[in-house]
Amino acid sequence: MVRRSFFRRNKKNPSSNQKENFTIKLGNDLEKNLSNVKNMLDDAEDLIIRHFTSGSHQIAIVCMEGLVDKEFIQTHVIRNLQGMNNDFPDPAQTLSIFYQKMISLTSIKYAQSLDDISYGLLSGNTVLYLNGIDQVLILGTSGGKTREIQEPVSESLIRGPRDGFVEDIQTNISLLRRYIRDPNLRFKSHEIGRRSKQKLVVAFMDGITDQDLVKEVNRRLETIDIDFAPESGFVEQWIEDSFLSPFPQFMNTERPDKVSAALMQGKIAILLNGTPFVLTAPTTLGDTLQSPEDYYERWSVSSLIRILRYLGVFISMFLPAFYIALVSYHQGMIPTKLAFSIAATREGVPFPSFVEAVLMGITMELLREAGARLPQSIGQTIGIVGGLVIGDAAVRAGIVSPIMVIVVALTAISSFTYPAYSIAIAFRMLRFAFMIAAALLGLYGIILLYIAIMIHIANLKSIGVPYSAPFSPTFIDDWKDLVIRAPITLLKNRPVTTQTRDKVRIKKENS
Repeated sequence: MVRRSFFRRNKKNPSSNQKENFTIKLGNDLEKNLSNVKNMLDDAEDLIIRHFTSGSHQIAIVCMEGLVDKEFIQTHVIRNLQGMNNDFPDPAQTLSIFYQKMISLTSIKYAQSLDDISYGLLSGNTVLYLNGIDQVLILGTSGGKTREIQEPVSESLIRGPRDGFVEDIQTNISLLRRYIRDPNLRFKSHEIGRRSKQKLVVAFMDGITDQDLVKEVNRRLETIDIDFAPESGFVEQWIEDSFLSPFPQFMNTERPDKVSAALMQGKIAILLNGTPFVLTAPTTLGDTLQSPEDYYERWSVSSLIRILRYLGVFISMFLPAFYIALVSYHQGMIPTKLAFSIAATREGVPFPSFVEAVLMGITMELLREAGARLPQSIGQTIGIVGGLVIGDAAVRAGIVSPIMVIVVALTAISSFTYPAYSIAIAFRMLRFAFMIAAALLGLYGIILLYIAIMIHIANLKSIGVPYSAPFSPTFIDDWKDLVIRAPITLLKNRPVTTQTRDKVRIKKENS
């Protein structure tokens, strides 16, 4: 009992002391103010404190190693202050002169508490202390090494822009500005993470996006109460409509062109500092099967690719289940010659068709997951070669039939047509569900599960927008950019699904 109460006391005291330290107001003594910063960060190794004088005034520059541009500080702060000729006895007047005339930076602000200083330091800013005054200047000098803009790894295209988002949110905002040079592009800032205090931005087009949608997204974001969110997936899981659904209710992307197109359709984008993946919403089932490249090719080519994509979804989800149902329950529905051929290939196989399909399905999933974790240059090779080797060995050993290898191979190839990883995961999960339903009730089980999924999709929403739109509720005008992609000149209106304020995308007199 004594030991337990000891830990209770020590668990409570640090948090109260931390909160107390963060509310400390600055004093006039420079060394005491610097001591408070050192104590707050436990005299961290990456804490840089540079003392120097300007006239008769003692000055200290405080920043964090790796988060600031040190050359920028040297050129535009320290050199200017050390070269100051006039000497003002009043520290407040001196600090005002620094602010107005001596520091060549665009972002400067005053601060008076340790809380503001800690946030500024850990955000990559520099704090300027002046002895004899209870105020400091927070200088916008963030820099350091960051990843350069590169082609997105997870969404490669044959034709289209090659730039992708990075981990710095300001760079990502500037990328969107380059694509949409419209003053109506708005950015609403939030701060999430009790300890990490990460910057989160909601982007939308004023005059196009429905304001009720913007208010609802901001309301949900304000409910986030978490200490650390390293990736936008944390935000997605917190504010999605149904956490039990296998279907993604937000689209995540590394492509600025895809986010820009979504914004122009009346959707919103959520950018989080520290991750290159940006969320867009609302999302419908049709959106998950579309690729930016659909709009970069001619309409006939894009329409054919989309039809093939829908066919690939159907094959990858239902082919193993249909095989199990026909072989196990409905042999009479198989043509006679094909039935004899299947029976001949299955002779000597010790497992029923369901176990056979599950074993091969799990094997393919393991190979796919292993290939994703290996270096990109050998990952795909390992998946393909490994599948061929294991399939051939399994057939030679008599564990599975050759027809089962063909079914699994067609399923795997069809699953590569998914344009988004999040929807691919959902369909891969449902494939095993359909296999179980087929093993229990045959074709009747497949039909019953399909009806249940359709009911779920009809009731699912993404930020209040029906996930099944424009199929149900039916918006005929949106069908021109659904399974097929009509010519650009015919896509005159924005999607009805998002209830945009400005519904016209192409002026009719130009049509």
